[in-house]
Amino acid sequence: MVDLRSDTVTRPTPAMLEAMTSADVGDDVYGEDPSVNALEAEAAALFGKEAAVFTPTGSMANQIGLQLLVRPGDELLCDVKAHVVNFEMGAAAALGGISTRTWHAPSGRLDTALIEPMINRPHPYATTTRAIAVENTHNMGGGTVQPIEELRALRALADAHSLGLHLDGARIWNAHAATGVPLGEYGALFETVSVCLSKGLGAPVGSLLITDAERAERARVIRKRLGGGMRQAGFLAAAGRYALANHIDRLTEDHARAQRLARSLEPFGICDAAQVETNIVLLRIPDIAQVARAAAEQGVKISVLGPDRGRMLTHLDVDDAGIEHAVKVLGTLVR
Repeated sequence: MVDLRSDTVTRPTPAMLEAMTSADVGDDVYGEDPSVNALEAEAAALFGKEAAVFTPTGSMANQIGLQLLVRPGDELLCDVKAHVVNFEMGAAAALGGISTRTWHAPSGRLDTALIEPMINRPHPYATTTRAIAVENTHNMGGGTVQPIEELRALRALADAHSLGLHLDGARIWNAHAATGVPLGEYGALFETVSVCLSKGLGAPVGSLLITDAERAERARVIRKRLGGGMRQAGFLAAAGRYALANHIDRLTEDHARAQRLARSLEPFGICDAAQVETNIVLLRIPDIAQVARAAAEQGVKISVLGPDRGRMLTHLDVDDAGIEHAVKVLGTLVR
């Protein structure tokens, strides 16, 4: 089976499993798990930040970051396709009391000029804007990488209006691999950064919220309140440490395979290879659900996003032979 639905479907490699089973562990709620502490320190250092907090999910890391920047009743700005307002079960409002407004972002690409007119200063009759969230790479945009120049412009805008910036960096590793922009350069532009270990990096569980030391202490309180306090979490943290040490550089392989997949299927009119920047290939296929069912019967799984929309993601469990099989099956079905 060639599973292209998501880069979350990966299984730990034998070496990662060995790292997990040999991990030194303690009680993380007491701050006594050495593997968790090491993971948090290593991740924070990668982004040039003071601290990090290990969380079970990316949604929790995102929501903690938002709550650190936006008080209940105040406002977050993000794009209309952002993960934090589309795929986190309304948590910003339900759990954080955060109001949100969105801007239109074709392919998920950031345009700072669209954001400035939206900012509400404190006023008796308007919700006050407190922060802006950016996704990099952008999931529903098709793995779009946010240009570093635009992120710098956003930082300048945020500073001019005393706003916080949150980076939903679930796939920031892919942006780093695609552009060579150092992770620390991304980290310097945001107050809070969430990163995922269980997508492109292939760990079975876990994300991190990366920030300064003072916010990290507050983040631990919010994490516990949300039910995210874990005990001997070092077995999971060990997988994350292995992923950081061994699976970042190899992301360029996933990008190359995504390009090969898109170029091979582009002649059938179902995707645009020029839009593939990292490991996500967006699809346009009439009655895609039927195509997906037929493809699965032949050993290829794709994700269905709508009546004629879908996507495929390359990852460490898909090799060159898997790409060739996917092209053969899908090419036959959409011919």
